[in-house]
Amino acid sequence: METGQSITLAALSSHLLVGLSRAMILFIVSSGLSFVLGVLRVPNVAHGSLYMIGAFAAFSISTALGGGALGFWLALILSPLVVALIALIAERSLFCHLYEREHLMLLLFTFALMLILGDLTKIVWGADYRSITAPPFLQGSVSIFDSPFPKYNLFLLIIGPIVAIGLWLFSSKTKIGKIARAAAVDREMVGAIGINVSWVFAFAFVLGCFLAGLGGALVSPTISVTLGMDHDIIIEAFLIVTIGGLGNMWGALVGSLIFGITQSFGVLFWPQFAIVFPYAAVVIVLTLKPTGMLKSVW
Repeated sequence: METGQSITLAALSSHLLVGLSRAMILFIVSSGLSFVLGVLRVPNVAHGSLYMIGAFAAFSISTALGGGALGFWLALILSPLVVALIALIAERSLFCHLYEREHLMLLLFTFALMLILGDLTKIVWGADYRSITAPPFLQGSVSIFDSPFPKYNLFLLIIGPIVAIGLWLFSSKTKIGKIARAAAVDREMVGAIGINVSWVFAFAFVLGCFLAGLGGALVSPTISVTLGMDHDIIIEAFLIVTIGGLGNMWGALVGSLIFGITQSFGVLFWPQFAIVFPYAAVVIVLTLKPTGMLKSVW
């Protein structure tokens, strides 16, 4: 009986940690989407495509540098910058002319952009499955609560809080972060005091997309990098920012934790229907609190 109980506790702890590491990827991607929603009021459906491009860019950079630790770290740094550059070009040439349009038009526009980026990704990288190998020191597993846990997932558990704290420090302690928060509340007033709101929006959009690219680069050693990986993540990201509170960064973190943990426990308790668990959690949250768990900026 004690052995059975020990196995059960080990399985619970293992799946909890796996769920938390999955939640960190979801948070990094969702926080970028939430930031863009909060400041620009743009429901960017193409956010998932930028996540996919980040993963493919990480593969190309890592492969070009021969893999290994150096290739991995440079891919982790450079691929989000590639995505940020694409986002800057898109924002300055397209998005900056559309901010005053209705949300439905913005939604349709970003959906069209998602299709374009998907086709461009296929042209550049093809339809083959790609994979990235984590550096040697992040391979293998460690024993936590008498259960093996992948070192790379432990690395994700460290990166997630670092990103969360960095975003909080940026939005609360830096001048540009405070201006972005002010623009989210009253963009006309910010423009009236002489601040170029257009470039504030550009910076906010680029930062949000940078986080999408970072999420894609981080997830690339754990899954196959392939076309279509953007579809699942954008659905999950929108659900997360909805239940967390539109535009609320901490809400994105709470929503990601709910989504990641329920999905992981679903695999443990009812693997045939594991995908249902996080969506059931979303339904419960929105039924009890339709505006989201934390305060929305909208």
